[in-house]
Amino acid sequence: MRTIDRSPEACLEPAERFARLRLARSPGIGPKSHRRLIERFGSARAAIEALPRLLATGRWPGVELAAPDRVEAELEAIGALGARLLFVDEPDYPERLRALADAPPVLLAHGAVELLGLPSVAVVGARNASAHGRLLAERLARELSEAGLVVVSGLARGIDTAAHGGALEGRGSTVAVLASGVDQPYPEENAELLERIAGEGCVVSERPLGAEPQARHFPRRNRIIAGLALGVLVVEAAPASGSLITARLALEAGREVMAVPGSPLDPRHRGTNRLLREGAHLIETAADVLEVLGGAARPAVVAAPAQRPNRRMSGAAPAGPAPAKAVAAGRPSLRPPPAEEDTSATARLVLEGLGVEPVAIDDLARQCQISPAVIQDALLELELAGRVERHPGNRVARRAR
Repeated sequence: MRTIDRSPEACLEPAERFARLRLARSPGIGPKSHRRLIERFGSARAAIEALPRLLATGRWPGVELAAPDRVEAELEAIGALGARLLFVDEPDYPERLRALADAPPVLLAHGAVELLGLPSVAVVGARNASAHGRLLAERLARELSEAGLVVVSGLARGIDTAAHGGALEGRGSTVAVLASGVDQPYPEENAELLERIAGEGCVVSERPLGAEPQARHFPRRNRIIAGLALGVLVVEAAPASGSLITARLALEAGREVMAVPGSPLDPRHRGTNRLLREGAHLIETAADVLEVLGGAARPAVVAAPAQRPNRRMSGAAPAGPAPAKAVAAGRPSLRPPPAEEDTSATARLVLEGLGVEPVAIDDLARQCQISPAVIQDALLELELAGRVERHPGNRVARRAR
């Protein structure tokens, strides 16, 4: 890893920053080729001057230098949003991420950039997570955040959403890593959650503003999640889950890999159980995570989210507990009762949220954003169909087959 000069003079000159961004936005130039070009020619400006000659040789098919006006437009949009560019050779670039061989040459960050350098843990898992899994991820993230750690995740449905929501309730906050531009929520229902993270945590991406998510960019996003964190905790994951890619990338980067065990009857636990068989640390509580991370997890003093200024507000908010609406950010309001012909669709939604481990019906209703009256109708339909079974304590579970 290169030694970085952290003096104020180490920051790149504006012309070099522009050139580096232009190279990073050029199709066909990835992180490794970006680095090689700068190492070969001494600067991004010199590389851009030499690039037409290189392309003329025909040895770099598919490479096209980004137009300067597009880069100018992006810089103007970044300034209007209040976001920041972090270049890999500058002091404020996160140290752990810089250690990767394919570290992004440029990161776009919206929010509290200082969070990227604090001790952090990634909490990831299934998009079609069970209600039990989402509740557990939310609790673990909240307790880890309360211990002072920053929780990193990918803003996806299911476990990621629960982890961000829980972390925002603690003092360590959260970082969302996107496969789209930092201004493009994905999924769309997390738009409010994304806005809240930008105000109280930090949103990062290596992609330009306005970029739509594409399937091929999610594995690239996962390496950033793994690279920022001291370790990766997988709560639920099927055998082909993208969360297992994050775990593998974490292992390759020398980070800790942790997993929550689950029932072998639920396919959402097969990936995590496989990680445990392969040597991942077994996690049941936040204390287990802190024990695995050891001294590296001791955080610096971090202001609680309610004490950090909201960057989307023009004035300072008075100190005090967060309003109920803010605490519930990322959780849509209860859906209205569906029409009679939609009852089966509601039942499918409820069944998707259930695992073989019993969960309280009230918690299931909250996680599915369905009113208690409607969820009781759906549960009755599923019970008559033999798909669920009730347990003591007003709990319910998917019937094991």
